[in-house]
Amino acid sequence: MFKIDKDNLLWNLVFVLIVSSIVYFVYYSTKKVDYIWRWERIPEYIISKEKVDIRAPFAGVLTFEGKTIVLSSKEGKQTLKIDNYDETTISDKTDVYEGDVVAIQKKYKIGPLTEGLWNTLYISFVSILIAIVIGIITGLCRISKNPVLKKLAITYIEIIRGTPLLVQIFIFYFFIGTVFKLDRVTSGIAALAIFAGAYIAEIVRAGIQSIPKGQMEASRSLGMNYFQTMRYVILPQALKRTLPPMAGQFISLIKDSSLVSVISITDLTKAGREIVSSTFSPFEVWFVVALMYLILTSGLSFLVQLLERRLAASD
Repeated sequence: MFKIDKDNLLWNLVFVLIVSSIVYFVYYSTKKVDYIWRWERIPEYIISKEKVDIRAPFAGVLTFEGKTIVLSSKEGKQTLKIDNYDETTISDKTDVYEGDVVAIQKKYKIGPLTEGLWNTLYISFVSILIAIVIGIITGLCRISKNPVLKKLAITYIEIIRGTPLLVQIFIFYFFIGTVFKLDRVTSGIAALAIFAGAYIAEIVRAGIQSIPKGQMEASRSLGMNYFQTMRYVILPQALKRTLPPMAGQFISLIKDSSLVSVISITDLTKAGREIVSSTFSPFEVWFVVALMYLILTSGLSFLVQLLERRLAASD
């Protein structure tokens, strides 16, 4: 027989009450602000329908065969049939000239917010992949017994973590990008990847050092060399332990990607800024931008949780 946990039910009710209170407070605050809300303008910046003119490629007579528009040249040498259209203002048996609009077709067009969301997703995804590689390699160098590798790793980590990301983006774009002729997107991705790689390196180092040293010794006694031990024994366990902080770093990277807008990359933040400057609707736009970032970060967090469960089930 299913029993209701009264304690959990009570706390769930408390949670719903708190969330409802916050929502009501936000709603009440919007009513108090002396501002005209224009939410109806937001959808067109996400996806909209635009009208595309269908023009006559040659002069002739326009007739209708059911819903099909038939354009025939007066000499009868050319014929054009138009089926895919939404509306027309020309009547049957009308003379048209080359370039005249004979029909209108409505097509879906992604808005600047959707385009900015896609650019943010692309930049973040590529940056995360590169940062993982940089972080793992640097993390291994960080615990290496080779003093050159270890000191290089420490220097890289301290310099990157000790300087602001915004400054690093400017250096990559205006200096390194100029020297190696990198475009702004490549410069932005490189800056984000190297920035996140320093933090991932420390996460990897901590994960590796959390594994008991006895496992390294046992693996070496079985005939494995250092790299085999790291690949098959230490790293798989360390990466499982580092998934939660890794997820936090990835989420931070997605939010930090908004800084690439300073080098004229049209990401989600820059798209929002441009819309605000043209519509003077800052609250609606920034709420939607925040929601889009929340969807991205929540989706990534959910995927990491699924990966954690699968890895936990494999133990």
